[in-house]
Amino acid sequence: MRRYILPLLMLLAVQVTAQAQKTSDHNFEVAKHLDIFNHVYKNLELLYVDTLKPKETIGTGITAMLRSLDPYTEYYAQDETKDLRMMLTGKYAGIGALIRKHQKLDRVVIDEPYANMPAAEAGLKKGDVILSIDDSMMTTKPVGYVSDHLRGEPGTSFLLKVMRPSTGKLMSFKITRRNIKLPEMPYYGIREGNIGYINLNQFTEGCAKEMRRVFVDLKKQGATSLILDLRGNGGGSEQEAVDILNLWLQKGITVVENRGKLKQTNKEYKTMLEPVDTVMPLVVLVNGETASASEITSGAIQDLDRGIILGTRTYGKGLVQIPIDLPYNTNMKVTTSKYYIPSGRCIQAYNYMRDGSSRYQEHIPDSLTKVFYTRHGREVRDGGGIKPDLEVKADTIPNIAFYLSASGQDSTEVMFDWVVDYIAKHPTIAPASEFHLSDADWQEFKARVIKSGFTYDPVSKKQFAELVKTAKFEGYYDDAKQAFDSLESKLNHNVAIDLEKYKKVLMHVLEADIIAAYYYQSGAIEAGLNYDRQLKEAERLLKNPEEYKKILAPQKPKEVSSTIQLKPKSQAPIALKQKKEVFYSAIA
Repeated sequence: MRRYILPLLMLLAVQVTAQAQKTSDHNFEVAKHLDIFNHVYKNLELLYVDTLKPKETIGTGITAMLRSLDPYTEYYAQDETKDLRMMLTGKYAGIGALIRKHQKLDRVVIDEPYANMPAAEAGLKKGDVILSIDDSMMTTKPVGYVSDHLRGEPGTSFLLKVMRPSTGKLMSFKITRRNIKLPEMPYYGIREGNIGYINLNQFTEGCAKEMRRVFVDLKKQGATSLILDLRGNGGGSEQEAVDILNLWLQKGITVVENRGKLKQTNKEYKTMLEPVDTVMPLVVLVNGETASASEITSGAIQDLDRGIILGTRTYGKGLVQIPIDLPYNTNMKVTTSKYYIPSGRCIQAYNYMRDGSSRYQEHIPDSLTKVFYTRHGREVRDGGGIKPDLEVKADTIPNIAFYLSASGQDSTEVMFDWVVDYIAKHPTIAPASEFHLSDADWQEFKARVIKSGFTYDPVSKKQFAELVKTAKFEGYYDDAKQAFDSLESKLNHNVAIDLEKYKKVLMHVLEADIIAAYYYQSGAIEAGLNYDRQLKEAERLLKNPEEYKKILAPQKPKEVSSTIQLKPKSQAPIALKQKKEVFYSAIA
């Protein structure tokens, strides 16, 4: 026995010594480089030709340090902590409106007031041009500056002066700021066939309580199945995701587990309450912008075979962050662990690595992912997000629709202006689900677009111009001029033809914008569902119970334990309105 014990003790001693040496080396490296940083800054402060601004210089250093890690570990300076609070709670104090830069006017304008908020209650309309806030002129200010001045302490009042384009009149509004909570469930309702529908766009504080209320209300209205729409939902609170899952899962089930470097960051989340309904058929809609807490929700439902995931593969964010208070009212958000859903898999899709002084991300290829199993024995994989049980691609928006509807582009804002004029001419419109533009409306819009000289896809033209410039510099242009001329002619869109080609989609985009001005976000989502390919497929599936059951049926001949294993055997370490991308916009 002694022959075996002595070598074992020696081996353990060597390992402990090596680990101690490694820790000592690491601590020395930390101290050394902090000392170097300190001396670099002291010398800059002493010798640099201009006076340094500590907030900018040291803040830049902090930001660069965090940039070498993952994109979710962030520093918030004293004047930015409100952004972190809003991210965590969904709350801020302001007027409750989306504002944007109008490129043609070079002014900030009201884009979309929120329902039952100060902006809407005061009478602000889409298109109102912001001129001043109290005595501060806003005509030359960027969107972020205007947004910061519209926000402030709840209960404070200010005088807002605007110009209404439809009349040309200058108007003044006295508005009192109040706490604004962005709607986490902008729309829910009953669809044909007693199918309930809930659109959840963020996991902020208290959303699980509101979700419970909404789900109970849908059941009272006669819902016999449910569609949960998590498309475009970037996540939020992990605890809220667990509480929402508790609506459909039995009490005491582990739905997610955090594992990090420190024991204090490890945590197991279980459902704590009695569920509302554990048998109602459920379909969850997801896409590439479904991330974080949304993936915990959809992933747990898939792993536990509680419902069907439909749409396209999710983003793949399997990292967990916690907020940390720092001195002088500053904060940071730090990635402390990865999360693992009931099958034992982590769905993190990216490895964040360093190449020299910058960070880059490497997508984990499917070939390197590992197989895990759901409660019924269906195969699922880690890495790369949540792969839907039923993949259904969404309708795509043609480029012409994107450029017509997006600000911040080389466009004439022709669609925005036409919608503003339409609203001015129509005090009321039909209910959201019934509203449609007429052919006369379309012809009027089409004529305005053509008259404006609108062009799109400027990227290809800019690159072509650079190619011509390079060819002339290198002496190739004259010999290839005919080829260049031919290529240039093919880079020009025929706007009139394209408008007719994509008339149906463009009409839907216009209708969504108009509906939002009368019925806010709720109305725009409701109307958009009429054209939603993924939603229609979800409804079809819920109307076919045999197909629904077949997808979730236990897989044979695999033998799978009735309990979920938290570790694999091999030790593996929208609606059109929702799709529209708007640049240079902010909330206020």
